[in-house]
Amino acid sequence: MDERLRLDHIETPIGELALVADGAGRLCALGWTDGHARMRRTLAIVSSDSPVRASNPGGLSAAIRAYFAGDLRAIDGLPVAASGTEFERAVWRALRDIPCGETCSYGEIARRIGRPTAVRAVGLANGRNPVGIVVPCHRVIGASGALTGYGGGIERKRWLLEHEGKQRALGLANRDPGALHGRSTRLS
Repeated sequence: MDERLRLDHIETPIGELALVADGAGRLCALGWTDGHARMRRTLAIVSSDSPVRASNPGGLSAAIRAYFAGDLRAIDGLPVAASGTEFERAVWRALRDIPCGETCSYGEIARRIGRPTAVRAVGLANGRNPVGIVVPCHRVIGASGALTGYGGGIERKRWLLEHEGKQRALGLANRDPGALHGRSTRLS
């Protein structure tokens, strides 16, 4: 199997995303292209080699596009190969358990992973998440309910939460838009 990383770019309503997948089609990094310095740091952790251009590696790009088109479930269960400490990976697993269209506080995540006093460490792990959106760090808010930091900026965080909330309110969060045309866009 070719072990080189694959890079694709995805246009979204809120800016361009860079997606990096490994040779097995697992998501290694997903970030806004206007934050290239952060993406370079993430890639340096994952591999010393530069990624090669690829179209829709592992079907990941299609799933991200489907999410932005309104199929919020399209990113559920996507394979992720994110590098991090054991604690960070525990936080990221907990993030994937936050239902689409809902939010959770840093304190609640700390309690869910069995580390109720590690609220600040949860915040740091959340900020180090290399695969935003799929590992939905944008769904984490402050204890007061205020929107707090997001690597892509607070306006993008607000847009993502509104996107998920509107789709859910319309009953579209679980809908497969490809089914309207006789084909599924879901990844297994």
